[in-house]
Amino acid sequence: MGETKFEEISVGRGEDLVTLTRWVISQQQDAPEATGDLTLLLAAIQFGCKFVASKVKQAGLINLLGLTGAANVQGEEVKKLDVLANDIFRNALIASGKACILISEEDENAMVIQDKNLRGKYIVTFDPLDGSSNIDCGVSIGTIFGIFKVDDSENPNEKDVLRSGRNLISAGYCMYGSYCEMILSVGNGVNGFTLDPAIGEFIMTHPNIKMPSRGKIYSVNEGNYKHFDEPCKKYVDQVKQKYSARYVGSMVSDIHRTLLYGGIFGYPADAKSKRGKLRILYEVFPMSFLIEQAGGKASTGTQNALDLIPEHIHDRSGIWLGSKEDVEELESFYKQ
Repeated sequence: MGETKFEEISVGRGEDLVTLTRWVISQQQDAPEATGDLTLLLAAIQFGCKFVASKVKQAGLINLLGLTGAANVQGEEVKKLDVLANDIFRNALIASGKACILISEEDENAMVIQDKNLRGKYIVTFDPLDGSSNIDCGVSIGTIFGIFKVDDSENPNEKDVLRSGRNLISAGYCMYGSYCEMILSVGNGVNGFTLDPAIGEFIMTHPNIKMPSRGKIYSVNEGNYKHFDEPCKKYVDQVKQKYSARYVGSMVSDIHRTLLYGGIFGYPADAKSKRGKLRILYEVFPMSFLIEQAGGKASTGTQNALDLIPEHIHDRSGIWLGSKEDVEELESFYKQ
């Protein structure tokens, strides 16, 4: 069983630091057909993450916690910080002039940017503050995002995003906890950047993340065990005999650990949630993209998660993500 390896990077002197902005620009320079539009879009996302990170740190001090008295389209209670994060990302993405459609967990409908002067060629799907039910107890939360390129930016519509996750060109998440870290892929591997609050920049700290083929940790909500189908129950019964259990209940935290250390994370469909609970466009697809880019695998149990085609923008699915051999072992129980 291999260990997760990171390429060495010197961070001892200022001139050796690789910032997120510098890295994104270098990726653009290496692509002859690049126009710089994706670079500007990622800069807007980076700004949104920095802004939200600062507000998460301040939440307990400036009375941002507590219910707004509203619910999002999923019927979940919405915190004030959720609303603020949604506004921050929506405004930053529109101002970039590079997006044409925005899909957010907090908005019932897709936002099609009508102003042609502010309309670009990218669709951005995002969960502005995943794990918000954990805000009050200080557990790490995060932002998840995925980026598609639209075929016709002159006449974009909601149906443009109802396609396979294989069409993603970039995805990432930003985790807000004891430190703020962004994990990003533009389709050529996965890199991690940690926010240095002293200079206000994301610094590359985890270059070229590669998952081990197997891990030693399984992460699943066993409180739902009685609702699992038989293949899932059999797999959990088997894996708990050899692996340690770790489950935070905040998807970004659980996936971050799985990405760095290997193993398997599962949130399967079950008798209580027959289609699963995680949203395909802004949770399942981005995380599956990152896991595969790092050498892992993403599956519903019976098919590759990136091959799903959502029927509507808030469609859901069950998901298993992790080290390649671990996920293939899970799939073998469904094949039986």
